[in-house]
Amino acid sequence: MAEVVDRPSPAGGASGLESELGEGFNRALLNATGNGVLAVDPGGWVLLANRVAREKFGAFPGAKLAETVPELSSEVEKTVADRVPRAGILVRRERCTFLAQLNAILVGETLRGVLCVFIDGTELEATVRRMSSFQELAREQEAIIDLSSEGLWICDGEANVLRINPASERLNSIRAEEVTGRNMRDLVAQGFIDRSATLEVLRTRSVVHMLQERAGRKLVLTGSPVFDAEGNLFRVVVNERDITEIEALQRQLEEQEAIKDRFRYQILEMQNLEVESRRVIARSPSMLKVLRQALKVSPVDSSVLILGESGVGKGLIADLIHKYSGRAGKPLLKINCGAIPVSLIEAELFGYEKGAFTGAQATGKPGYFELADGGTLFLDEIAELPLSSQVKLLRFLEDGCVMRVGGTRNLRMDVRILAATNADLEDMVEKGKFRLDLYYRLNVIPIRVPPLRERKECILPLLRHHIDSFAGKHGTGKMLSREASDALLAYSYPGNVRELINLCERLVVMTDTEWIDLKDLPGDVLRGSEEEVPAGGGWPGQVTLKEALESLERSLLVESRERYGNQTRMAVALGINQSTIARKLKRYGIA
Repeated sequence: MAEVVDRPSPAGGASGLESELGEGFNRALLNATGNGVLAVDPGGWVLLANRVAREKFGAFPGAKLAETVPELSSEVEKTVADRVPRAGILVRRERCTFLAQLNAILVGETLRGVLCVFIDGTELEATVRRMSSFQELAREQEAIIDLSSEGLWICDGEANVLRINPASERLNSIRAEEVTGRNMRDLVAQGFIDRSATLEVLRTRSVVHMLQERAGRKLVLTGSPVFDAEGNLFRVVVNERDITEIEALQRQLEEQEAIKDRFRYQILEMQNLEVESRRVIARSPSMLKVLRQALKVSPVDSSVLILGESGVGKGLIADLIHKYSGRAGKPLLKINCGAIPVSLIEAELFGYEKGAFTGAQATGKPGYFELADGGTLFLDEIAELPLSSQVKLLRFLEDGCVMRVGGTRNLRMDVRILAATNADLEDMVEKGKFRLDLYYRLNVIPIRVPPLRERKECILPLLRHHIDSFAGKHGTGKMLSREASDALLAYSYPGNVRELINLCERLVVMTDTEWIDLKDLPGDVLRGSEEEVPAGGGWPGQVTLKEALESLERSLLVESRERYGNQTRMAVALGINQSTIARKLKRYGIA
Protein backbone atom coordinates (compact mmCIF):
# COMPACT_ATOMS: atom_id res chain seq x y z
CA MET A 1 0.00 0.00 0.00
CA ALA A 2 1.03 3.56 -0.58
CA GLU A 3 2.23 5.34 2.56
CA VAL A 4 2.15 8.98 3.56
CA VAL A 5 4.28 10.62 6.22
CA ASP A 6 2.68 13.40 8.26
CA ARG A 7 6.03 14.96 9.22
CA PRO A 8 6.45 18.48 7.88
CA SER A 9 8.81 18.69 4.92
CA PRO A 10 11.70 21.12 4.97
CA ALA A 11 9.73 23.27 2.56
CA GLY A 12 6.62 23.11 4.76
CA GLY A 13 3.04 22.89 3.57
CA ALA A 14 3.12 19.27 2.37
CA SER A 15 1.39 17.70 5.37
CA GLY A 16 -2.11 18.09 3.91
CA LEU A 17 -1.33 16.26 0.69
CA GLU A 18 -2.59 12.88 1.88
CA SER A 19 -5.98 14.21 2.81
CA GLU A 20 -6.24 15.86 -0.60
CA LEU A 21 -5.49 12.56 -2.40
CA GLY A 22 -7.99 10.58 -0.34
CA GLU A 23 -7.50 7.60 1.86
CA GLY A 24 -8.84 4.25 0.69
CA PHE A 25 -9.59 4.06 -3.01
CA ASN A 26 -6.71 6.26 -4.12
CA ARG A 27 -4.14 4.17 -2.20
CA ALA A 28 -5.48 0.95 -3.71
CA LEU A 29 -5.51 2.56 -7.12
CA LEU A 30 -1.86 3.64 -6.86
CA ASN A 31 -0.76 0.18 -5.71
CA ALA A 32 -2.72 -1.52 -8.47
CA THR A 33 -0.91 0.20 -11.32
CA GLY A 34 2.10 -1.53 -12.87
CA ASN A 35 3.97 1.76 -12.97
CA GLY A 36 6.03 3.18 -10.13
CA VAL A 37 4.65 6.37 -8.54
CA LEU A 38 6.51 8.76 -6.22
CA ALA A 39 5.51 12.11 -4.84
CA VAL A 40 8.22 14.35 -3.42
CA ASP A 41 8.01 17.75 -1.79
CA PRO A 42 9.86 20.78 -3.22
CA GLY A 43 12.85 19.91 -1.04
CA GLY A 44 13.22 16.42 -2.53
CA TRP A 45 11.76 14.39 0.37
CA VAL A 46 9.58 11.39 -0.56
CA LEU A 47 5.97 11.96 0.56
CA LEU A 48 4.29 9.07 -1.18
CA ALA A 49 5.49 5.82 -2.77
CA ASN A 50 3.38 3.04 -4.25
CA ARG A 51 4.24 -0.64 -4.21
CA VAL A 52 6.32 -0.61 -7.45
CA ALA A 53 8.34 2.41 -6.30
CA ARG A 54 9.10 0.75 -3.00
CA GLU A 55 10.05 -2.62 -4.51
CA LYS A 56 12.06 -1.39 -7.46
CA PHE A 57 13.73 1.72 -6.01
CA GLY A 58 13.57 1.22 -2.25
CA ALA A 59 11.78 4.54 -2.00
CA PHE A 60 9.74 4.96 1.16
CA PRO A 61 7.99 8.04 2.54
CA GLY A 62 10.44 10.13 4.49
CA ALA A 63 13.47 9.12 2.35
CA LYS A 64 15.59 11.57 0.45
CA LEU A 65 15.11 11.29 -3.34
CA ALA A 66 18.81 12.03 -3.97
CA GLU A 67 19.68 8.87 -2.03
CA THR A 68 17.05 6.50 -3.47
CA VAL A 69 16.70 7.64 -7.07
CA PRO A 70 19.67 9.99 -7.63
CA GLU A 71 19.09 9.98 -11.40
CA LEU A 72 15.97 12.11 -10.86
CA SER A 73 17.30 14.53 -8.28
CA SER A 74 18.55 17.23 -10.66
CA GLU A 75 15.51 16.86 -12.95
CA VAL A 76 13.12 17.28 -9.98
CA GLU A 77 14.96 20.44 -8.96
CA LYS A 78 14.46 21.81 -12.47
CA THR A 79 10.73 20.98 -12.37
CA VAL A 80 10.41 22.66 -8.97
CA ALA A 81 12.09 25.73 -10.43
CA ASP A 82 10.20 26.05 -13.74
CA ARG A 83 7.11 23.78 -13.16
CA VAL A 84 7.63 22.36 -16.68
CA PRO A 85 6.77 18.65 -17.18
CA ARG A 86 9.63 16.34 -18.14
CA ALA A 87 9.58 12.89 -19.73
CA GLY A 88 11.84 10.19 -21.17
CA ILE A 89 14.33 10.16 -18.27
CA LEU A 90 16.07 6.75 -18.18
CA VAL A 91 16.34 5.02 -14.82
CA ARG A 92 17.88 1.53 -14.67
CA ARG A 93 17.54 -0.92 -11.81
CA GLU A 94 18.96 -4.41 -12.06
CA ARG A 95 17.83 -5.68 -15.49
CA CYS A 96 14.89 -3.30 -15.82
CA THR A 97 14.76 0.02 -17.62
CA PHE A 98 12.21 2.66 -16.64
CA LEU A 99 11.17 5.85 -18.37
CA ALA A 100 10.40 8.52 -15.78
CA GLN A 101 7.90 11.37 -16.22
CA LEU A 102 7.85 14.38 -13.90
CA ASN A 103 4.93 16.75 -13.33
CA ALA A 104 4.59 19.59 -10.87
CA ILE A 105 1.87 19.12 -8.16
CA LEU A 106 -0.04 22.38 -7.97
CA VAL A 107 -2.82 23.30 -5.56
CA GLY A 108 -4.12 26.44 -7.07
CA GLU A 109 -0.99 28.42 -7.76
CA THR A 110 0.94 26.83 -4.93
CA LEU A 111 3.60 24.21 -5.75
CA ARG A 112 3.15 21.34 -3.32
CA GLY A 113 5.67 18.92 -4.86
CA VAL A 114 6.55 16.82 -7.91
CA LEU A 115 4.87 13.63 -9.07
CA CYS A 116 7.25 11.03 -10.55
CA VAL A 117 5.79 8.20 -12.63
CA PHE A 118 8.06 5.28 -13.74
CA ILE A 119 6.97 3.35 -16.82
CA ASP A 120 8.64 -0.04 -17.36
CA GLY A 121 10.45 0.35 -20.71
CA THR A 122 12.42 -2.90 -20.65
CA GLU A 123 10.43 -4.53 -23.44
CA LEU A 124 10.30 -1.25 -25.29
CA GLU A 125 14.10 -0.96 -25.13
CA ALA A 126 14.49 -4.53 -26.36
CA THR A 127 12.08 -3.79 -29.18
CA VAL A 128 14.01 -0.67 -30.08
CA ARG A 129 17.23 -2.68 -30.16
CA ARG A 130 15.61 -5.28 -32.40
CA MET A 131 14.30 -2.56 -34.66
CA SER A 132 17.77 -1.01 -34.80
CA SER A 133 19.19 -4.40 -35.74
CA PHE A 134 16.56 -4.82 -38.44
CA GLN A 135 17.29 -1.34 -39.73
CA GLU A 136 21.01 -2.05 -39.76
CA LEU A 137 20.42 -5.33 -41.58
CA ALA A 138 18.20 -3.54 -44.08
CA ARG A 139 20.88 -0.92 -44.66
CA GLU A 140 23.48 -3.66 -45.19
CA GLN A 141 21.21 -5.41 -47.69
CA GLU A 142 20.62 -2.13 -49.49
CA ALA A 143 24.37 -1.51 -49.64
CA ILE A 144 25.06 -5.03 -50.93
CA ILE A 145 22.44 -4.65 -53.66
CA ASP A 146 23.63 -1.19 -54.70
CA LEU A 147 27.36 -2.00 -54.57
CA SER A 148 27.09 -5.31 -56.39
CA SER A 149 29.02 -5.34 -59.66
CA GLU A 150 26.35 -7.63 -61.08
CA GLY A 151 22.93 -6.34 -62.12
CA LEU A 152 19.86 -7.15 -60.01
CA TRP A 153 16.16 -6.86 -60.90
CA ILE A 154 13.62 -7.48 -58.12
CA CYS A 155 9.98 -7.95 -59.13
CA ASP A 156 6.84 -9.01 -57.27
CA GLY A 157 4.70 -12.03 -58.02
CA GLU A 158 2.83 -10.09 -60.71
CA ALA A 159 6.00 -9.11 -62.63
CA ASN A 160 5.92 -5.52 -61.40
CA VAL A 161 9.43 -4.04 -61.06
CA LEU A 162 10.15 -3.14 -57.43
CA ARG A 163 13.75 -2.02 -57.91
CA ILE A 164 16.91 -2.39 -59.96
CA ASN A 165 20.44 -1.66 -58.76
CA PRO A 166 22.99 0.78 -60.27
CA ALA A 167 24.82 -2.07 -62.05
CA SER A 168 21.61 -2.92 -63.95
CA GLU A 169 21.19 0.72 -64.89
CA ARG A 170 24.68 0.68 -66.39
CA LEU A 171 24.37 -2.69 -68.14
CA ASN A 172 20.98 -1.84 -69.71
CA SER A 173 21.61 1.89 -70.31
CA ILE A 174 18.41 2.80 -68.46
CA ARG A 175 17.52 4.71 -65.29
CA ALA A 176 15.77 3.05 -62.37
CA GLU A 177 12.89 5.56 -62.41
CA GLU A 178 12.09 4.58 -66.01
CA VAL A 179 11.20 0.98 -65.06
CA THR A 180 10.42 0.94 -61.33
CA GLY A 181 6.70 0.32 -60.76
CA ARG A 182 6.12 -0.88 -64.30
CA ASN A 183 5.19 -4.40 -65.39
CA MET A 184 7.72 -6.53 -67.21
CA ARG A 185 5.14 -7.42 -69.88
CA ASP A 186 4.77 -3.75 -70.78
CA LEU A 187 8.55 -3.27 -70.84
CA VAL A 188 8.93 -6.17 -73.30
CA ALA A 189 6.10 -4.85 -75.45
CA GLN A 190 7.63 -1.36 -75.55
CA GLY A 191 11.09 -2.64 -76.45
CA PHE A 192 12.96 -1.81 -73.23
CA ILE A 193 14.08 -5.47 -73.20
CA ASP A 194 13.66 -8.20 -75.78
CA ARG A 195 13.14 -11.16 -73.43
CA SER A 196 12.27 -11.30 -69.74
CA ALA A 197 13.77 -13.82 -67.36
CA THR A 198 11.17 -12.69 -64.79
CA LEU A 199 8.25 -13.78 -67.03
CA GLU A 200 9.94 -17.13 -67.65
CA VAL A 201 10.33 -17.68 -63.91
CA LEU A 202 6.65 -16.84 -63.34
CA ARG A 203 5.72 -19.30 -66.10
CA THR A 204 7.95 -22.19 -65.00
CA ARG A 205 8.12 -21.40 -61.23
CA SER A 206 11.78 -22.50 -61.34
CA VAL A 207 15.27 -21.09 -61.88
CA VAL A 208 15.83 -19.81 -65.43
CA HIS A 209 19.09 -19.07 -67.30
CA MET A 210 19.30 -16.83 -70.36
CA LEU A 211 21.97 -15.33 -72.63
CA GLN A 212 21.18 -11.85 -73.95
CA GLU A 213 22.89 -8.97 -75.74
CA ARG A 214 22.03 -5.49 -74.50
CA ALA A 215 23.67 -2.20 -75.43
CA GLY A 216 26.49 -4.07 -77.16
CA ARG A 217 27.29 -6.24 -74.14
CA LYS A 218 26.80 -9.96 -73.55
CA LEU A 219 24.86 -10.77 -70.39
CA VAL A 220 24.10 -14.04 -68.62
CA LEU A 221 20.75 -13.77 -66.78
CA THR A 222 19.73 -16.02 -63.91
CA GLY A 223 16.14 -15.66 -62.67
CA SER A 224 15.25 -17.16 -59.27
CA PRO A 225 11.75 -17.51 -57.70
CA VAL A 226 11.16 -16.61 -54.04
CA PHE A 227 8.27 -18.41 -52.26
CA ASP A 228 6.54 -17.48 -49.02
CA ALA A 229 5.63 -19.87 -46.20
CA GLU A 230 2.43 -20.91 -48.01
CA GLY A 231 4.26 -21.69 -51.24
CA ASN A 232 3.12 -18.62 -53.10
CA LEU A 233 5.60 -17.05 -55.52
CA PHE A 234 5.80 -13.46 -54.28
CA ARG A 235 9.21 -12.28 -55.56
CA VAL A 236 11.47 -12.86 -58.57
CA VAL A 237 15.14 -11.92 -58.43
CA VAL A 238 17.06 -11.72 -61.71
CA ASN A 239 20.86 -11.59 -61.64
CA GLU A 240 22.67 -10.10 -64.65
CA ARG A 241 26.35 -10.94 -65.18
CA ASP A 242 28.39 -9.15 -67.84
CA ILE A 243 30.59 -11.70 -69.62
CA THR A 244 31.88 -9.29 -72.29
CA GLU A 245 35.15 -8.73 -70.40
CA ILE A 246 35.42 -12.43 -69.58
CA GLU A 247 35.24 -13.36 -73.25
CA ALA A 248 37.77 -10.68 -74.13
CA LEU A 249 40.07 -11.92 -71.38
CA GLN A 250 39.72 -15.48 -72.62
CA ARG A 251 40.78 -14.42 -76.09
CA GLN A 252 43.70 -12.54 -74.59
CA LEU A 253 44.82 -15.58 -72.61
CA GLU A 254 44.62 -17.76 -75.70
CA GLU A 255 46.64 -15.26 -77.74
CA GLN A 256 49.33 -14.65 -75.10
CA GLU A 257 51.08 -17.90 -74.39
CA ALA A 258 53.55 -16.00 -72.22
CA ILE A 259 50.88 -15.38 -69.60
CA LYS A 260 50.26 -19.09 -69.25
CA ASP A 261 54.00 -19.71 -69.04
CA ARG A 262 54.29 -17.12 -66.29
CA PHE A 263 51.64 -18.84 -64.19
CA ARG A 264 53.36 -22.17 -64.72
CA TYR A 265 56.67 -20.63 -63.74
CA GLN A 266 55.23 -19.08 -60.57
CA ILE A 267 54.18 -22.54 -59.37
CA LEU A 268 57.64 -23.88 -60.20
CA GLU A 269 59.22 -20.89 -58.46
CA MET A 270 57.40 -21.62 -55.22
CA GLN A 271 58.50 -25.25 -55.35
CA ASN A 272 62.09 -24.30 -56.15
CA LEU A 273 62.15 -21.64 -53.46
CA GLU A 274 61.22 -24.23 -50.86
CA VAL A 275 64.03 -26.51 -52.02
CA GLU A 276 66.64 -23.77 -52.41
CA SER A 277 65.80 -22.04 -49.15
CA ARG A 278 66.85 -25.23 -47.40
CA ARG A 279 70.12 -25.46 -49.34
CA VAL A 280 70.95 -21.76 -49.14
CA ILE A 281 69.59 -21.56 -45.58
CA ALA A 282 67.53 -18.42 -45.96
CA ARG A 283 65.30 -17.59 -43.02
CA SER A 284 65.16 -13.79 -43.03
CA PRO A 285 62.62 -11.94 -45.24
CA SER A 286 65.44 -10.06 -46.99
CA MET A 287 67.26 -13.26 -48.00
CA LEU A 288 64.05 -15.01 -49.05
CA LYS A 289 63.40 -12.00 -51.29
CA VAL A 290 66.82 -12.48 -52.88
CA LEU A 291 66.02 -16.14 -53.59
CA ARG A 292 62.68 -15.21 -55.15
CA GLN A 293 64.41 -12.63 -57.36
CA ALA A 294 67.07 -15.14 -58.42
CA LEU A 295 64.50 -17.77 -59.35
CA LYS A 296 62.39 -15.21 -61.19
CA VAL A 297 65.24 -14.02 -63.42
CA SER A 298 66.60 -17.53 -64.07
CA PRO A 299 64.55 -18.38 -67.21
CA VAL A 300 65.40 -15.13 -69.04
CA ASP A 301 68.76 -14.14 -70.55
CA SER A 302 68.93 -10.63 -69.08
CA SER A 303 72.20 -9.53 -67.50
CA VAL A 304 72.17 -9.65 -63.71
CA LEU A 305 74.34 -7.56 -61.39
CA ILE A 306 74.72 -9.20 -57.96
CA LEU A 307 75.68 -6.68 -55.30
CA GLY A 308 76.83 -7.26 -51.75
CA GLU A 309 79.74 -7.29 -49.37
CA SER A 310 82.52 -9.81 -49.61
CA GLY A 311 81.53 -13.24 -48.36
CA VAL A 312 77.73 -12.82 -48.50
CA GLY A 313 77.27 -15.59 -51.06
CA LYS A 314 77.10 -13.79 -54.40
CA GLY A 315 78.56 -16.83 -56.14
CA LEU A 316 75.84 -19.03 -54.64
CA ILE A 317 73.16 -16.76 -56.12
CA ALA A 318 74.90 -17.03 -59.51
CA ASP A 319 74.81 -20.85 -59.15
CA LEU A 320 71.10 -20.69 -58.40
CA ILE A 321 70.32 -18.48 -61.41
CA HIS A 322 72.23 -20.77 -63.75
CA LYS A 323 70.77 -23.96 -62.29
CA TYR A 324 67.18 -22.92 -63.00
CA SER A 325 67.86 -21.33 -66.37
CA GLY A 326 67.51 -22.87 -69.79
CA ARG A 327 71.31 -23.04 -69.85
CA ALA A 328 71.58 -25.43 -66.91
CA GLY A 329 72.93 -28.20 -69.16
CA LYS A 330 75.71 -25.92 -70.42
CA PRO A 331 78.80 -24.73 -68.51
CA LEU A 332 78.83 -22.06 -65.81
CA LEU A 333 82.29 -20.50 -65.74
CA LYS A 334 83.32 -18.27 -62.84
CA ILE A 335 86.03 -15.65 -63.22
CA ASN A 336 87.41 -13.45 -60.43
CA CYS A 337 88.41 -10.31 -62.29
CA GLY A 338 90.57 -9.17 -59.39
CA ALA A 339 92.62 -12.39 -59.29
CA ILE A 340 93.91 -12.24 -62.90
CA PRO A 341 96.90 -9.99 -63.64
CA VAL A 342 95.93 -6.94 -65.70
CA SER A 343 98.33 -7.96 -68.48
CA LEU A 344 96.60 -11.31 -68.95
CA ILE A 345 92.96 -10.57 -68.29
CA GLU A 346 91.97 -9.88 -71.92
CA ALA A 347 93.72 -13.02 -73.12
CA GLU A 348 91.97 -15.05 -70.42
CA LEU A 349 88.54 -13.62 -71.14
CA PHE A 350 88.60 -13.35 -74.91
CA GLY A 351 91.35 -15.81 -75.87
CA TYR A 352 94.29 -15.21 -78.16
CA GLU A 353 95.69 -16.30 -81.51
CA LYS A 354 99.06 -17.97 -81.95
CA GLY A 355 101.95 -15.56 -81.65
CA ALA A 356 99.72 -12.83 -80.16
CA PHE A 357 102.33 -12.05 -77.51
CA THR A 358 105.54 -13.39 -76.03
CA GLY A 359 104.90 -16.66 -74.23
CA ALA A 360 101.62 -17.32 -76.04
CA GLN A 361 100.86 -20.93 -76.94
CA ALA A 362 101.72 -21.79 -80.49
CA THR A 363 98.20 -22.99 -81.18
CA GLY A 364 96.46 -20.05 -79.55
CA LYS A 365 93.91 -20.43 -76.78
CA PRO A 366 90.14 -19.97 -76.47
CA GLY A 367 88.99 -17.52 -73.84
CA TYR A 368 86.34 -17.95 -71.18
CA PHE A 369 83.69 -16.50 -73.49
CA GLU A 370 84.32 -19.27 -76.03
CA LEU A 371 84.41 -21.94 -73.35
CA ALA A 372 81.11 -20.71 -71.91
CA ASP A 373 79.33 -20.66 -75.30
CA GLY A 374 75.73 -21.69 -74.76
CA GLY A 375 76.10 -21.32 -71.02
CA THR A 376 76.73 -18.66 -68.39
CA LEU A 377 79.79 -16.57 -67.52
CA PHE A 378 79.98 -15.23 -63.97
CA LEU A 379 82.32 -12.24 -63.67
CA ASP A 380 83.04 -11.80 -59.97
CA GLU A 381 84.66 -8.57 -58.73
CA ILE A 382 83.65 -6.87 -62.00
CA ALA A 383 84.86 -3.53 -60.57
CA GLU A 384 88.45 -4.82 -60.95
CA LEU A 385 88.09 -5.13 -64.73
CA PRO A 386 90.47 -2.69 -66.51
CA LEU A 387 88.91 0.02 -68.70
CA SER A 388 90.33 -1.54 -71.87
CA SER A 389 88.65 -4.84 -71.07
CA GLN A 390 85.44 -3.02 -70.15
CA VAL A 391 85.23 -1.78 -73.75
CA LYS A 392 85.42 -5.32 -75.11
CA LEU A 393 82.86 -6.59 -72.62
CA LEU A 394 80.52 -3.76 -73.58
CA ARG A 395 80.88 -4.66 -77.23
CA PHE A 396 79.97 -8.29 -76.50
CA LEU A 397 76.89 -7.22 -74.55
CA GLU A 398 75.81 -5.08 -77.51
CA ASP A 399 76.38 -7.45 -80.45
CA GLY A 400 77.28 -10.85 -78.94
CA CYS A 401 80.70 -10.94 -80.62
CA VAL A 402 84.24 -11.26 -79.25
CA MET A 403 87.62 -11.01 -80.92
CA ARG A 404 90.65 -12.88 -79.68
CA VAL A 405 93.78 -10.96 -78.76
CA GLY A 406 95.80 -10.77 -81.95
CA GLY A 407 92.82 -11.94 -83.99
CA THR A 408 91.17 -10.35 -87.03
CA ARG A 409 87.70 -11.88 -87.07
CA ASN A 410 84.68 -11.67 -84.79
CA LEU A 411 83.41 -14.78 -83.07
CA ARG A 412 79.72 -14.85 -82.25
CA MET A 413 78.99 -16.37 -78.85
CA ASP A 414 75.81 -17.19 -77.00
CA VAL A 415 76.75 -16.42 -73.40
CA ARG A 416 74.69 -15.03 -70.53
CA ILE A 417 76.57 -12.58 -68.32
CA LEU A 418 76.23 -12.53 -64.55
CA ALA A 419 78.39 -10.01 -62.72
CA ALA A 420 79.07 -9.35 -59.06
CA THR A 421 80.87 -6.73 -57.00
CA ASN A 422 81.16 -5.36 -53.50
CA ALA A 423 82.23 -1.95 -54.83
CA ASP A 424 80.10 1.15 -55.36
CA LEU A 425 79.98 1.17 -59.17
CA GLU A 426 78.09 4.45 -59.31
CA ASP A 427 80.89 6.12 -57.37
CA MET A 428 83.46 4.51 -59.66
CA VAL A 429 81.56 5.82 -62.69
CA GLU A 430 81.69 9.35 -61.26
CA LYS A 431 85.44 8.99 -60.71
CA GLY A 432 86.00 7.69 -64.25
CA LYS A 433 87.10 4.22 -63.09
CA PHE A 434 84.12 2.38 -64.59
CA ARG A 435 82.29 2.99 -67.85
CA LEU A 436 78.78 4.38 -67.49
CA ASP A 437 77.48 2.56 -70.59
CA LEU A 438 78.83 -0.76 -69.29
CA TYR A 439 77.27 -0.10 -65.89
CA TYR A 440 73.84 0.32 -67.48
CA ARG A 441 74.35 -2.82 -69.58
CA LEU A 442 75.24 -4.91 -66.54
CA ASN A 443 72.71 -3.36 -64.17
CA VAL A 444 69.65 -4.58 -66.10
CA ILE A 445 68.48 -6.64 -63.12
CA PRO A 446 70.26 -5.78 -59.85
CA ILE A 447 70.06 -8.19 -56.92
CA ARG A 448 71.46 -7.04 -53.58
CA VAL A 449 72.50 -9.80 -51.19
CA PRO A 450 72.27 -8.46 -47.62
CA PRO A 451 75.22 -8.90 -45.24
CA LEU A 452 74.86 -11.44 -42.48
CA ARG A 453 74.41 -8.75 -39.81
CA GLU A 454 71.20 -7.69 -41.59
CA ARG A 455 69.73 -11.20 -41.57
CA LYS A 456 70.11 -12.33 -38.00
CA GLU A 457 67.44 -15.01 -38.50
CA CYS A 458 69.90 -16.90 -40.71
CA ILE A 459 72.82 -17.00 -38.26
CA LEU A 460 71.81 -19.87 -35.97
CA PRO A 461 70.59 -22.14 -38.82
CA LEU A 462 73.86 -21.47 -40.67
CA LEU A 463 75.92 -22.20 -37.56
CA ARG A 464 74.11 -25.46 -36.86
CA HIS A 465 74.33 -26.56 -40.50
CA HIS A 466 78.05 -25.96 -40.91
CA ILE A 467 79.02 -27.24 -37.46
CA ASP A 468 77.10 -30.46 -38.19
CA SER A 469 78.74 -30.64 -41.63
CA PHE A 470 82.30 -30.24 -40.34
CA ALA A 471 81.61 -32.50 -37.37
CA GLY A 472 80.37 -35.19 -39.76
CA LYS A 473 83.54 -34.91 -41.83
CA HIS A 474 85.68 -35.32 -38.72
CA GLY A 475 83.60 -38.15 -37.31
CA THR A 476 82.52 -36.31 -34.18
CA GLY A 477 79.47 -34.61 -32.72
CA LYS A 478 79.39 -30.98 -31.66
CA MET A 479 76.73 -28.79 -30.04
CA LEU A 480 76.58 -25.09 -29.15
CA SER A 481 75.89 -24.02 -25.59
CA ARG A 482 73.32 -21.31 -24.95
CA GLU A 483 76.00 -18.80 -23.97
CA ALA A 484 78.05 -19.53 -27.10
CA SER A 485 74.96 -19.21 -29.29
CA ASP A 486 74.14 -15.81 -27.77
CA ALA A 487 77.69 -14.56 -28.34
CA LEU A 488 77.72 -15.82 -31.94
CA LEU A 489 74.37 -14.16 -32.58
CA ALA A 490 75.65 -10.84 -31.24
CA TYR A 491 78.75 -10.92 -33.44
CA SER A 492 78.62 -8.73 -36.57
CA TYR A 493 80.54 -11.08 -38.95
CA PRO A 494 82.45 -8.55 -41.06
CA GLY A 495 83.51 -11.46 -43.29
CA ASN A 496 79.86 -12.54 -43.60
CA VAL A 497 78.97 -16.16 -44.42
CA ARG A 498 82.52 -17.02 -45.48
CA GLU A 499 83.81 -15.95 -42.07
CA LEU A 500 81.02 -17.89 -40.37
CA ILE A 501 81.95 -21.07 -42.26
CA ASN A 502 85.63 -20.71 -41.36
CA LEU A 503 84.67 -20.06 -37.74
CA CYS A 504 82.54 -23.21 -37.64
CA GLU A 505 85.40 -25.33 -38.96
CA ARG A 506 87.75 -23.82 -36.40
CA LEU A 507 85.35 -24.49 -33.53
CA VAL A 508 84.77 -28.11 -34.58
CA VAL A 509 88.49 -28.82 -34.96
CA MET A 510 89.79 -26.95 -31.91
CA THR A 511 87.12 -27.78 -29.32
CA ASP A 512 88.01 -30.74 -27.12
CA THR A 513 84.58 -31.54 -25.72
CA GLU A 514 81.25 -32.28 -27.34
CA TRP A 515 79.93 -28.86 -26.26
CA ILE A 516 81.21 -25.65 -27.83
CA ASP A 517 81.13 -23.19 -24.96
CA LEU A 518 81.83 -19.48 -24.49
CA LYS A 519 85.48 -20.16 -23.60
CA ASP A 520 85.99 -21.89 -26.97
CA LEU A 521 85.10 -18.78 -29.00
CA PRO A 522 87.82 -16.53 -30.44
CA GLY A 523 88.47 -13.30 -28.57
CA ASP A 524 87.28 -11.06 -31.42
CA VAL A 525 83.91 -12.82 -31.37
CA LEU A 526 83.62 -12.32 -27.64
CA ARG A 527 84.43 -8.64 -27.86
CA GLY A 528 82.26 -8.03 -30.90
CA SER A 529 83.35 -6.66 -34.27
CA GLU A 530 82.93 -3.05 -33.17
CA GLU A 531 85.16 -3.22 -30.10
CA GLU A 532 88.65 -1.80 -30.56
CA VAL A 533 91.79 -3.27 -29.04
CA PRO A 534 92.48 -1.46 -25.72
CA ALA A 535 95.52 0.80 -25.72
CA GLY A 536 98.31 0.49 -23.20
CA GLY A 537 97.66 -3.07 -22.07
CA GLY A 538 94.86 -4.14 -19.76
CA TRP A 539 93.64 -7.03 -21.93
CA PRO A 540 90.60 -8.99 -20.78
CA GLY A 541 91.54 -12.12 -18.93
CA GLN A 542 89.98 -14.50 -21.42
CA VAL A 543 91.83 -13.01 -24.44
CA THR A 544 95.38 -14.12 -25.22
CA LEU A 545 97.97 -11.90 -26.90
CA LYS A 546 97.82 -14.08 -30.01
CA GLU A 547 94.04 -13.65 -30.24
CA ALA A 548 94.31 -9.90 -29.74
CA LEU A 549 96.93 -9.60 -32.50
CA GLU A 550 94.79 -11.70 -34.84
CA SER A 551 91.81 -9.46 -34.13
CA LEU A 552 93.81 -6.33 -34.88
CA GLU A 553 95.23 -7.84 -38.07
CA ARG A 554 91.79 -8.85 -39.32
CA SER A 555 90.37 -5.41 -38.54
CA LEU A 556 93.17 -3.74 -40.52
CA LEU A 557 92.55 -6.08 -43.47
CA VAL A 558 88.80 -5.35 -43.45
CA GLU A 559 89.39 -1.62 -43.30
CA SER A 560 92.01 -1.62 -46.08
CA ARG A 561 89.78 -3.86 -48.20
CA GLU A 562 86.98 -1.30 -47.97
CA ARG A 563 89.35 1.61 -48.57
CA TYR A 564 91.51 0.31 -51.47
CA GLY A 565 89.19 -2.19 -53.13
CA ASN A 566 91.71 -4.73 -54.50
CA GLN A 567 94.61 -6.79 -53.23
CA THR A 568 97.31 -4.96 -55.21
CA ARG A 569 96.52 -1.56 -53.69
CA MET A 570 96.10 -3.16 -50.25
CA ALA A 571 99.56 -4.70 -50.49
CA VAL A 572 101.15 -1.34 -51.36
CA ALA A 573 99.35 0.43 -48.50
CA LEU A 574 100.21 -2.19 -45.87
CA GLY A 575 103.81 -2.72 -47.05
CA ILE A 576 103.53 -6.44 -47.81
CA ASN A 577 103.29 -8.43 -51.03
CA GLN A 578 100.05 -9.37 -52.79
CA SER A 579 100.35 -13.11 -52.12
CA THR A 580 100.55 -12.45 -48.36
CA ILE A 581 97.42 -10.30 -48.62
CA ALA A 582 95.59 -13.09 -50.48
CA ARG A 583 96.64 -15.69 -47.90
CA LYS A 584 95.58 -13.58 -44.92
CA LEU A 585 92.25 -12.63 -46.50
CA LYS A 586 91.50 -16.30 -47.02
CA ARG A 587 92.58 -17.15 -43.47
CA TYR A 588 90.22 -14.63 -41.91
CA GLY A 589 87.37 -15.31 -44.30
CA ILE A 590 87.42 -11.80 -45.75
CA ALA A 591 87.84 -12.71 -49.41
